[in-house]
Amino acid sequence: MANIQVVNMAGQKVGEIELNNAVFGIEPNTAVMHDVVVNFLANQRQGTQSALTRAEVSGGGKKPWRQKGTGHARQGSTRAPQWRHGGIVFAPKPRSYRYTLNKKVRRLAMKSAFSAKVLENEMIVLDALTLETYSTKSVANMLTAVGADKKALIVLADNNQMIVKSAANIPGVKTALVNTLNVYDILNADKFIVVKDAVAQIEEVYA
Repeated sequence: MANIQVVNMAGQKVGEIELNNAVFGIEPNTAVMHDVVVNFLANQRQGTQSALTRAEVSGGGKKPWRQKGTGHARQGSTRAPQWRHGGIVFAPKPRSYRYTLNKKVRRLAMKSAFSAKVLENEMIVLDALTLETYSTKSVANMLTAVGADKKALIVLADNNQMIVKSAANIPGVKTALVNTLNVYDILNADKFIVVKDAVAQIEEVYA
């Protein structure tokens, strides 16, 4: 089992934690992670785009000129796609882009994402994350202290709204619970910050 150091909010090492290799020590499967990220992004699409075909735009009922003898190309309607105010060819219509992946595939992708962060030294374990009051500055100072100045994902053991709201105003910073984690957010973050109690919850769910 791999060991990773535990730091406090000031960035000082306060101990070590042993990670479960079944969750944090597997060989990352890049193809599976890619499939799950594509699935996640597809499921986020609203699918509300819509345009009108030549059958749906108004007008165009009369043939603009006779078929032969004018020197013009033959035209049957002023609402054909090549005309101004004409309909759209293969116009997009509201649809759902949602599809599902096998549960085992999703679990493997999550384990691969966890392991990738450990391999790349982008996982930071905090001994605790507590605030006495709502304070964006305190969270920002913590991120600076642990070396997570860019995009960061903070995983909490419980739904602490004081921390969630304090971190909400910091660009590039997201918070999540163990049951709301997804592969896209993990891979998209430069630093994967996990509270020590949340590590045990992750291992309990995915081991």
